[in-house]
Amino acid sequence: MVLLHVLFEHAAGYALFAVKEVEEIGMLLPQVEESVLNIGKFNSMVSLAAFFPFKSAQAALENMNAISEGVVHADLKLFLETNLPLSGKKKATLGVSDAKIGAALQEEFTISIQTGGVVAEISRGVRLHFHSLVKGLTGQAASKAQLGLGHSYSRAKVKFNVNRADNMIIQSIALLDQLDKDINTFSMRVREWYGYHFPELIKIVSENSLYCRLAQLIGNRKELSEESLESLEEVVMDSAKAQAILDASRSSMGMDISPIDLINIERFSNRVVSLAAYRLELQEYLRSKMGQVAPNLAALIGEVVGARLISHAGSLTNLAKYPASTVQILGAEKALFRALKTRGNTPKYGLIFHSTFIGRAAAKNKGRISRYLANKCTIASRIDCFSEVPTSVFGDKLREQVEERLSFYETGEVPRKNVDVMKDAVKEATDVAAEIKRKLEKKEKKRKKREKKLQEENGDANGEAEVDEEADETPVAKKKKKKQPAEEMEVQAENGAEETPAKKKKKRKSEAEEVEVPAEEAEDTETPVKKKKKQKTETVDTEPAEDVPEIPVSEKKKKKKKKENGD
Repeated sequence: MVLLHVLFEHAAGYALFAVKEVEEIGMLLPQVEESVLNIGKFNSMVSLAAFFPFKSAQAALENMNAISEGVVHADLKLFLETNLPLSGKKKATLGVSDAKIGAALQEEFTISIQTGGVVAEISRGVRLHFHSLVKGLTGQAASKAQLGLGHSYSRAKVKFNVNRADNMIIQSIALLDQLDKDINTFSMRVREWYGYHFPELIKIVSENSLYCRLAQLIGNRKELSEESLESLEEVVMDSAKAQAILDASRSSMGMDISPIDLINIERFSNRVVSLAAYRLELQEYLRSKMGQVAPNLAALIGEVVGARLISHAGSLTNLAKYPASTVQILGAEKALFRALKTRGNTPKYGLIFHSTFIGRAAAKNKGRISRYLANKCTIASRIDCFSEVPTSVFGDKLREQVEERLSFYETGEVPRKNVDVMKDAVKEATDVAAEIKRKLEKKEKKRKKREKKLQEENGDANGEAEVDEEADETPVAKKKKKKQPAEEMEVQAENGAEETPAKKKKKRKSEAEEVEVPAEEAEDTETPVKKKKKQKTETVDTEPAEDVPEIPVSEKKKKKKKKENGD
């Protein structure tokens, strides 16, 4: 009996191989390695026991995801139950290349699992000769299956990325930093360019975006007058500054500039103004995104600093895994390694220096407050990363704790205990989470109601279409009904020839009367009664019509009798 079976997972399906010479392979001799490379020698050691091909690419992807997560898929369970000899005197050992899936199989089947050593060498040979060991599988088909499964697996991993929400924050904060540099560079260029024409404006207005807006508005300084004072006040938001700009334009030392040069300066300053406006929009977007992804971290340390920490760590999950000591000096790696190399003082803070707490603390307390703040940032990032419903309750409470610690360093006022603060935070968080869940349920109900209404409207539209189709089919049915009375008339004509003329006359008269009846809506209700009366009168008239030829015969006989009596 074969003691060792090796499970091999391929893109085409699951394969189970029976190993014959286990001890020799375990020695990993060079001769054995050569035999693994040779298909003839390898067949003498290993034989295919069973093969389970995947039904579709979707099934292959599902099995692949299950194996990568260390979960036993239903297909794999069924395959091993049917093909692996689980009962007997000597239980078979299953060789698996991945220890994670091996532990899951051991829990599922309660069999001995072997990984590494013998199994690694056999798996190498099976991987090399798989298309030759399985009948009906070519090397080209195997490579195509591997390529297709690799693409679909990678696509699924990118699509269902755990850190996909962090990517937007990382990109937006990087773009924000780039925009700051570019706007600063472009504004300096506008200052230098427009300064040839109006050099006094640089001293009056120091802000870059405001200077570009004024350069765009003023244009030629000689055209400024009292009428343009209101528009200057709207831009500067200060009447004194607007008056100073107007006075400086009248006594400016700048050179004259041609209209085409002014057009180019105005275009460039317009671009800079639009970039500054876009930067504000991007900052608002970053604020809203941080409120969704890491609300506690944003409430504690601010949106920009929190986004920088996430970007530097790579993702929110990585930041949550860092200890507080690493978060404290995150961003100051160069200074840290330089201090370790020169045996100097290590840095006290990195990116968290940009928060307001460290700037407000005294020089002797900066290191202490940075250590405390890093500790709270780590807690906030872990809550954001692993909480189901995102709320900023914990972030607000942690911020209060940092404020209390600052006041303790300055005044000596004892802060609250962390246990009490966290108890209050948990209570508030549960209430807020319940409220958010209730709102989400309401939204879901509304969405379902809308879908039902849409389905009902679609059903009504389909019903109207069916009614229209039935209306189109009714004339054919009427024609059939007209044909049926005609056939009945022919049958009656065979039964009694005397009755047919009367009935025909009835029909003709009734048709004539229907034509004569006026098509008024008020009289429509009375027409059925009139028709019935007329039909009765017609029957009365038609009955004596049959005896008309008999009346003159009786009168003639009477006259003859009278004449004979007279004679």
